[in-house]
Amino acid sequence: MKIGILQCDDVREELREQGFDNYPQMFKQRLHEVDPDLEFTVYRCLDGEIPERVDECDAFITTGSRYSALDDDPWIDALGKFMVKLVEARVPLVCICFGHQLLAKAMGGKVEKASVGWGVGVSQNTVNQKAGWMGDEAMTNVNLIVSHQDQVTEVPEGMTVMGGSDFCPVYFCLAGDSALTIQGHPEFSRAYSKALMEMRRGLIADDVIDAGMKSLDLRVDDCEVFRWIVQFMKQPTGEHMNSSSQPEQSKSASSA
Repeated sequence: MKIGILQCDDVREELREQGFDNYPQMFKQRLHEVDPDLEFTVYRCLDGEIPERVDECDAFITTGSRYSALDDDPWIDALGKFMVKLVEARVPLVCICFGHQLLAKAMGGKVEKASVGWGVGVSQNTVNQKAGWMGDEAMTNVNLIVSHQDQVTEVPEGMTVMGGSDFCPVYFCLAGDSALTIQGHPEFSRAYSKALMEMRRGLIADDVIDAGMKSLDLRVDDCEVFRWIVQFMKQPTGEHMNSSSQPEQSKSASSA
């Protein structure tokens, strides 16, 4: 199976100098831990390298980004349009953080700077709807590392909210029957999250960063979420929504 990595940013130079991998390598390593036979093609979307066809890979996954889905850069608009094409063609797509927000916006939803401010450290979320690709003993409470100040505040037609929290109600979503979107960062390690927060002191209030640092002591369910991602990508088209309880389509949500 060939996975197209839609790269939306580079890890900052000063963090790479500390030994942290760039984003495509983070995803390759974590996905290979689940399935070592996966193959990858990286598209530097931030440089305008957008796939020409939806069938260039068997599935696609976006990285996060320091950029905002609200920015008007041409590559962001082009990537959003390509992601909508993937949804329409029912090609498996997983959208992480920036990608989660961009797909919602491109499908007609709303993304805003969150009134609750930055989310950093470990977020605690409830999964309200289960699906077959989560496994027979799917978790109902999922912790993931986050780093974001934007949130999806209005969910477009065709997108279903599957879980979230009071801080971020629109956290896990399905778009159509073949796209999974996640506000959190399963690819981030605690060490990377800590270094990123330290680098952003001054941009983010100290009390928010201090609380984020403390939250890194919580359980993180990154391994389980990567198993979900791989199982989701391998699920036959049209069966991503299969579960004992089908979710109802959500049309709107408010920022907490």
